[in-house]
Amino acid sequence: MAKIKSLYICQECGYQSAKWLGRCPTCKQYNTMQEEVVEKTNSLKKPPAAKVYSLDSPEGSEEGRMSTGISELDRVLNGGIVEGSLALVGGDPGIGKSTLLLQICQNIGESGRKVLYVSGEESVRQIRIRATRLKVKSPNIFLLAETSMDIVEETIRELRPNLVIMDSIQTVYSESLPSAPGSVTQVRESASILMRLGKGLDISIIIVGHVTKDGALAGPRVLEHMVDTVLYFEGERRESYRIIRAVKNRFGGTNEIAVFEMGDMGLKEILNPSEYMLAGRPLGAPGSVVTCSMEGSRPLLAEVQALVSYTSFGNPRRVSTGIDFNRMVMLMAVLEKRAGLKLSQYDSYVNLAGGIRIAEPALDGAVIAAVASSFRNKPVDPQTIIFGEVGLTGEVRAVNSAEKRVLEAKKLGFTQCVLPQANLEGLRKPEGFRVLGAANINELLESVMGR
Repeated sequence: MAKIKSLYICQECGYQSAKWLGRCPTCKQYNTMQEEVVEKTNSLKKPPAAKVYSLDSPEGSEEGRMSTGISELDRVLNGGIVEGSLALVGGDPGIGKSTLLLQICQNIGESGRKVLYVSGEESVRQIRIRATRLKVKSPNIFLLAETSMDIVEETIRELRPNLVIMDSIQTVYSESLPSAPGSVTQVRESASILMRLGKGLDISIIIVGHVTKDGALAGPRVLEHMVDTVLYFEGERRESYRIIRAVKNRFGGTNEIAVFEMGDMGLKEILNPSEYMLAGRPLGAPGSVVTCSMEGSRPLLAEVQALVSYTSFGNPRRVSTGIDFNRMVMLMAVLEKRAGLKLSQYDSYVNLAGGIRIAEPALDGAVIAAVASSFRNKPVDPQTIIFGEVGLTGEVRAVNSAEKRVLEAKKLGFTQCVLPQANLEGLRKPEGFRVLGAANINELLESVMGR
């Protein structure tokens, strides 16, 4: 006999409470508790015994993968989509999630595999209009405009496709639950049904998830724990580039990125993102410094720009774009204390050109050099790259994968690199490439601008 019970559930994190609360005690958000009716089934039936396998048994040892037909995306997924896996794709509205998924459908459909595209937001006619614009016309792609999870489940069992696209998980609902679509209970139940279908029938499933205003995936956090892979779309809709970042991958490395350019015919992969990010940079301009960041296993060159301008106001402005604001303020304090740059009467603006966001501390050295270059009005050699983490005492600390960063700079035509002194030990220097070590910020600034 099912027992009907009402609970208040946080729509941000899934916290449950027997009474309404103005503030969720878990995620600390206000007015997120909503009442939902849940059913508890008191069953005394003994569950069937599950089959167990030895770790070295041959069952399930083979790992089948489907290529997406997009080399950059395959690299992020460590070779392609694993058969029977569940992937979650999140991103801002209009950033290109549905466009990329339709392109994947076309490539997989051309390989002879069946693809089911389920949309709870668009009609079949609307999907066909977008598919026509993108020249997606494989006969192995099947469309379903439905929000009922029960109908979707039955269709998947009958069609038995190799790949299912669910766009999006917040629009479907299970009729066995009384709550509205998009609620924590519905999202969790719908994802659970898809997970059982994918694992049981060996079907790969890609779920599209909405994001909140903070950029996090909407719905309960348990959704990210249930899936095998989580991919985030990054980038501004006003910019032409898009970045796909793997923040979770049970079958490969995390923080791998793929860079795409949005055009009239969909997303086009950029095989050399460093060259793309540095296109159009000014040469010999004060405040412009090139650095190298590691995104997963890939070195990525980017331009750090700084503008330091005198202000007559008592409180100078501090603005950062693309890097952490608090870290920028800390680095400016280190410059004032350890290098003697009097920045308290100057507005300071630091920008990572191209609209990309990087949180790696290896950018500290480039930020230090860019701010000092703008303050002294002395340009840094445009053929020099700078990287290294800076501590509060002004020391330049070692970073990982220094050799990969140096080789990437050499490949793109740079002739000199300033890096932490600790990274020089055991570093193989490319022929014709100059490598300078710096133990602190004063040595770093002297090597690129002199006294």
